[in-house]
This record gives sequence, structure tokens and C-alpha cells, in this order.
Amino acid sequence: MRSSLALGQSVEWRSMKPVKLSDLVDALDFDFDEQGSWVDLEKGCVVCLSHSLLSAVEEGDEDVGSLGEWESEELEIAKAMVADSEGGRFVDAPGKFDFHEYRHMERFIGTVENSAAAEQLWQAIKGKRAFRHFKDTAGRLGLLEQWYQYRDSAMKDFVRDWAEAHQIPLINDTSANPQP
Repeated sequence: MRSSLALGQSVEWRSMKPVKLSDLVDALDFDFDEQGSWVDLEKGCVVCLSHSLLSAVEEGDEDVGSLGEWESEELEIAKAMVADSEGGRFVDAPGKFDFHEYRHMERFIGTVENSAAAEQLWQAIKGKRAFRHFKDTAGRLGLLEQWYQYRDSAMKDFVRDWAEAHQIPLINDTSANPQP
């Protein structure tokens, strides 16, 4: 049903369409436990579904209550995913645990030229609530915008590498002059 391609594994979909880089980055950026994100190779898009809806369809529970228009669309996608038993159409999109944001915070700290500021950031990521303390400290030091630019660039690079490794074509729609 759902496919998670091994690194370098070939995808064969008769009409694979390219996926927007921004869609994959957004799915990665807004990844959370209650939903999953997949690349629909047939339509060239990223789909996000709640795990509960997908589980209900997998279990044959067609009584999902009254659905709004957007929920009906999600139901149709969930049905298509369940029907895709060979795993050729839908591929797991990369998630937050694949990206390892903590490692990127460490790398960012290595780019900070002010040693006192860098030391404060190192202290911020030790212990509980490392992400919150890091962002608070970066904000206090006037480095928060620089951090977000670094993180955004790292996410784009990560997604590009992931797509290349999985042979999924991308449309680069994130630059000032987007190009395929």
C-alpha cells in the first residue's frame, strides 16, 4: 500500500510527474505526528492525510461520518492509497525525523562568528526543551532570522538530495527565477 523507497531504488510509474520543491519543503516543515505526507507520483504533488482517516479506510470502515468537501477529497486519496497495494504511486515524503533539525542547529552554531554568541547557543541546546531554548537564545542574540535562512536552505538541500536519491523529479519553484 504505502511505499517507502530504499535509497537508490528505482521508481517506475508510467506517468511520473515532477513535484514542486516548495510542496515537499512545506510537508517537511509542517510534519506532525497526527498526519503523514506522501508524494503522489501520478499527479506530481504532495498529499497529506490524517493517520486516523487512512487507518479507517485500511480497516474498511466506510462510515467515517459526514465529511466536508475537503475531507471527501482526502477520503478519495486515502482510498487510492489503499488500492495502491504495489506501492508504485504513493511514496512516503521525508519527515522531520529524517531531517534531524538538531544536527542542523549544531551546524548553524558552527557558522556563528561571535564566539560568545556561539557558546550561548551551545548552552541553549543542552538539556530539555533544546529547540525552544535555541530559538529564544537566537532571538535574543539577533540571530533568529539568520537561523531561519540557514534552516530553510538546509531543508531545500535535504529535499533535493532525497528526491535525487529516490529518482523523483522536482520543479524548483523556490528561487527568484524558478526553473525545472
